Amino acid sequence: MKCIFLCAGYATRLFPITENFPKALIEVGGKPIIDYVLEKVNKIDDIDEIYLVTNAKYTPHFQNWADERNNMSSNTKKITVFNDGTTNNDDRLGAIGDINFTIESANIDDDIMVLATDNLFDFELKDFYEFYKTKNAPCVCVREEEDINVLKRVGVAKLDEGLRIIDFVEKPANPQSKFAVFAEYIYPKNVLPEIKTYLEEGNSCDAPGNLVAYMYKKMPTYAYEFKGECYDVGTHDALALVNEIYNKKNND
Repeated sequence: MKCIFLCAGYATRLFPITENFPKALIEVGGKPIIDYVLEKVNKIDDIDEIYLVTNAKYTPHFQNWADERNNMSSNTKKITVFNDGTTNNDDRLGAIGDINFTIESANIDDDIMVLATDNLFDFELKDFYEFYKTKNAPCVCVREEEDINVLKRVGVAKLDEGLRIIDFVEKPANPQSKFAVFAEYIYPKNVLPEIKTYLEEGNSCDAPGNLVAYMYKKMPTYAYEFKGECYDVGTHDALALVNEIYNKKNND
């Protein structure tokens, strides 16, 4: 299995912090956000390489980070950085465009785990991977969410008794389920051509949840329900909150 880190967004809601510096490298609780994700990926033995896709503006920052991690004995996966060539929020490829760009650039012929590296979560990706192995089909991470305002800001999935997705809406005005979908995905290698087909059909290249909405109608797609917290570090308020939480957690 290969892992793709999505790091090509421009995080405009966090300007001026991210105007010239990538969100995933902002320190929370004393270390970059992306390091928390990397630690969880390193626990999955079957992942043999990580591909980080970013934009032209942030490539030097991520290349420096990757070089440092590749030279650390504690890092068990090789990290390769890909520059998607974009330079601003207006010409970005979008998350799904970047997934396909990475698949083609790295000539991936393997299962992939796709991760948004601006999310901080306390469940183990290894457990998600073990769930995937029981399904061998596209899988996403979900959590039951009571706050309807949160549900309106994320993808929302309806599930059957076997945890198969039977309906999915990205940012619904009237959520019909309490299962919020978060940006952690696994796709088997046999469905990777479907990602290119999705884009060739003119579908949205942005929010990765849109790919889930497409996939579940074409093939069995499953949801791994995790317990615990998952924070989207997308705003100044969210950044301040996770800093407070992780500073306390790391100092306890």
